[in-house]
Amino acid sequence: MSVNKVILVGNVGKDPDVRYVEKDVPVASFPLATTERGFKRQDGSEVPERTEWHNIVVWRGLAKVAEMYVRKGTSLYIEGKLRTRSWVDQNNNTRYITEVITDQMELLGKRPEGGVPPLSTSTTSTSEQPAQQPNPPFPPEEDASNDLPF
Repeated sequence: MSVNKVILVGNVGKDPDVRYVEKDVPVASFPLATTERGFKRQDGSEVPERTEWHNIVVWRGLAKVAEMYVRKGTSLYIEGKLRTRSWVDQNNNTRYITEVITDQMELLGKRPEGGVPPLSTSTTSTSEQPAQQPNPPFPPEEDASNDLPF
């Protein structure tokens, strides 16, 4: 038996990058920071706080929620699984990235006053201009029942 499960509570590091692949299926990616507090040991030595950055990937309904509501600084609860993928860069070096493929996402904290500001990275809707990406990070999950935003 094996288990691949990740649970994270952290803050978004930058606005989500949303792309549309195969027949307008949205996929969003963004970094999430988790921080362990620093502390002082009994002997008086200090252990500094430590921040880890996680690459988050959300598909379909959760990607639409991320596109509409997730912004830099948003506090999130994430459940998912780890996946590592590789590619060859322009210099013929093999690169690796480990991502959290999200099954569940919940926005934490209060809503900002005046609603959520729109993404300011583009003047046109991303759904009007699907991104041209030859190889999506992973094929979309076949079971869309887990994509409910609540």
